[in-house]
Amino acid sequence: MSEHRRKPPQPQGGGRAAARRGQSGSSSGRRAAPRGATGSPADSYGSGSYESGGEEPSYGGRAEARRAAQRSTGGRRRAAEPGRGGRGAPTGPGRGRGRAAVPAKKRLIDYPRAGKDGWRRWMPSWKLVSGLCIGFIGSLVAVAGIGYAMVGVPDIAKTAEAQNNVFYWSDGSEMVSTGGETNRQIVNLSQIPKAMQYAVISQENKTFETDSGIDPKGIARAVFNMARGGQTQGGSTITQQYVKNAMLDDQSQTISRKFREILVSIKVGATVPKDKIMAGYLNSAYYGRGAYGIQAAARAYFNKDAIDLNEGECAFLSAMLKGATYYDPAGATSIDPANATPDKNRRRAFSQMQDTLDKMVEYGHLDAATRAKYTELPKWQSPRSNRELKGQIGYLVDLAKAYVINNNIISADKLQQGGYSIYTTFDKKKIKELESSVTKVQKANIKPKLRPKTDTHVQFGGASVDPATGAIKAIYGGEDATKHFTNNADTTGAQVGSTFKPFVLAAAMTWGVRDPDGPETQAQDERTIVSPKSLFSGKNKLKIEEYNKQVWKNEKGDEWLQTNDGQVSYGTPPNYQIDLREAMRESVNSAFVQLGMDVGLDKVKEAAISAGLKKNSLAGVTYPSFSIGISQPSAIRMAGAYATFAASGKQREPYSVEKVTSKDGTAYTHKVQTEDAFTPKVADNVTDVLKTVVEKGTGTSAQLTGREVAGKTGTTDGNKSAWFVGYTPQLSTSITMFRYDDDESKKNRTFLKMFGTGGQKKIHGASFPAEIWHDYMEEALQGEPAEDFPTPEPIGEVVNEAPSPSPIPTPSKTQESSPTPSPTPSETLTSPSPSPSESCNRFFGCQDTGGTDTGGNTDTGGTDGGVSPSPTPTDSGADGGGNSRGNGNGGGGGLFGGQTG
Repeated sequence: MSEHRRKPPQPQGGGRAAARRGQSGSSSGRRAAPRGATGSPADSYGSGSYESGGEEPSYGGRAEARRAAQRSTGGRRRAAEPGRGGRGAPTGPGRGRGRAAVPAKKRLIDYPRAGKDGWRRWMPSWKLVSGLCIGFIGSLVAVAGIGYAMVGVPDIAKTAEAQNNVFYWSDGSEMVSTGGETNRQIVNLSQIPKAMQYAVISQENKTFETDSGIDPKGIARAVFNMARGGQTQGGSTITQQYVKNAMLDDQSQTISRKFREILVSIKVGATVPKDKIMAGYLNSAYYGRGAYGIQAAARAYFNKDAIDLNEGECAFLSAMLKGATYYDPAGATSIDPANATPDKNRRRAFSQMQDTLDKMVEYGHLDAATRAKYTELPKWQSPRSNRELKGQIGYLVDLAKAYVINNNIISADKLQQGGYSIYTTFDKKKIKELESSVTKVQKANIKPKLRPKTDTHVQFGGASVDPATGAIKAIYGGEDATKHFTNNADTTGAQVGSTFKPFVLAAAMTWGVRDPDGPETQAQDERTIVSPKSLFSGKNKLKIEEYNKQVWKNEKGDEWLQTNDGQVSYGTPPNYQIDLREAMRESVNSAFVQLGMDVGLDKVKEAAISAGLKKNSLAGVTYPSFSIGISQPSAIRMAGAYATFAASGKQREPYSVEKVTSKDGTAYTHKVQTEDAFTPKVADNVTDVLKTVVEKGTGTSAQLTGREVAGKTGTTDGNKSAWFVGYTPQLSTSITMFRYDDDESKKNRTFLKMFGTGGQKKIHGASFPAEIWHDYMEEALQGEPAEDFPTPEPIGEVVNEAPSPSPIPTPSKTQESSPTPSPTPSETLTSPSPSPSESCNRFFGCQDTGGTDTGGNTDTGGTDGGVSPSPTPTDSGADGGGNSRGNGNGGGGGLFGGQTG
């Protein structure tokens, strides 16, 4: 012990007590060291002998004494040696102070880490990390090895065999049993042209002949997307697509199924020859039109065997593998009316075909001279050839399939596989009666051989909807679904003309006309609800004004002079005032165009949508002619919208499927949903006005024996379409007639004028359409009791009332001397801006300057077969990418832009 720590020598006298007192006195009041800390030989707990001379260290307290004892023994306590009296020792005169340390037990996984403090305790060691990685990879290898050993190579001959779907009438009897298994035939690779093989290789998988059968990047992308809940992706190699086609028994979009598909693809790539994979893929792929395999596709599109396909046809069919919904040149407007139109599909198919041919040349599979022969789409045939789908059955089946697909009841892939029972709303008796009524009028009046310039390409369409439920009871889609494959009850693009006027009247009775001195946007209490007795000008070539009495002008500064049919003015000069009931009865354009401006075209649009029309079927909503029917709703949607008036303002979406069942039970049951489109007061007053049209107006030919009828005629600009839409309390029916060049070989087909058609000077809604409507409704309502419409409550105020107290004279028709008015706008395909030129379009129709109804729009009529309620349709749609959604209804202006029927 160092000198500066030693106690000064004690005095020699006084004994131990004196020594203790002396120490106590020199310790500045500290307590004496405890017993055993003095180093006395008599202390058996001492820490050892001291230096000679008896010098004894001084400690300031027990704690300090313990620390000193530890220092003198080398730091920490140590276990007692044998014979030194340690605790538990069998011999020895005494026990040691310390307890023996127990060695720490080793752990298999040192986590949290022992002997570490703070964050280091929770940081895994490199040994732990590397061990876990090796274990994880080893587990994956083991699982993959087991999975690889368990999966087998699929037999394509036993796959892609779709079952029948059975469709039923509304009474439960079977309508038709149809599916995909009869439209599939396996052929050997020797019967498949090399051009077809190299077309899919060039476009889908250029390394097919040398790769292992899988695309790791594509797999990782697909798995990642599925894990995120996003859209799944198909296999990116031909081998993977072949395996996917062969696994039709399980098309669930799950990680486990994708993992199984990957293992099968690896095994197929390692064990199956490339030629067999190619043959299997081309024989199992779906090409649209219900065709599985290249042989069925060759027959469906070109009516020839696969071996006879030329290079252009092979490149064309390889485009169908992208998804026939958006590449079949016949179009698929029942699925997506905005994007799957014939024109858009032709452009997509042509572009894809040309790209495939170019790649075949680039990769050395086709010489440039042969490629140069194919610069146009090959001549293809009608989509339907199944004799079971002739007549109206094909239209009905497409409508029902559209409904279940677009309402997400069954996916297009699942529906194509079949095995479903689909119970429709179609009344077999009414379908037959509607077809019979159309055929009767058509055969008696339309004679293309006698009048080839006026009676060719004449088309009819029609639909009946139950106002109480929205069920589509009957449609007329055309002469034969295997010959004319555009459903005329669904998407035609024919303008509806004056049948749109009831929506203008409903808007005026719901929101009222605006105060000319007020702001453009006015609250409800600042407007005046309109009575049917309100007066508007029936003058021909009326100068249309804004609600504030300023003359309306288009962006070019042109005024709008609205004409009436036949250049006739209605009412008594000089103001030509006529009340709205009479204006509806005589279908006076000028009165309703000005009424629409006073109410606001935005409100007219809202009323039409509330009644059941789809937004993307409404055209020219910023132009005065919007109020007189330049829009193109389908026959189903028009019948459904008028059914809203028949149901006193209750709107129910048209639908075509009541129930769907499969081997697993009931997959879907329809539930009627009701929206309040208009108040009963508004709807019943509209009905009361429309009754006048049938009783003593333009629709008298639609009168039924012993029944009340409400309805409206419609004729469009250039006499390119004519309508009659009417209803009783039990049934609402629309009939349309138009001329349309349906020659698929022509690129720019148009609606044609009907002057002279059927031997008549001009076709009106009051002629053939009303006649068909009458004949059909007389038969369709047989056996049902006659019901009267509700008596309407008085509504609104008389606006524009003449200041003179004298009674309003009976309207008189005054023929204008001028044969044509000033040019009125007509919307073109490329711009909503009006132009004075005639515009013809597949979905727009043709618009003449100065006619009664002007305008057009790029939107199609919509899909009235069945549309999902989830997706909200837009005014325009971009070209869709390819997919395999199959048949269905998209959200268009037709019945099925929202929930379709």
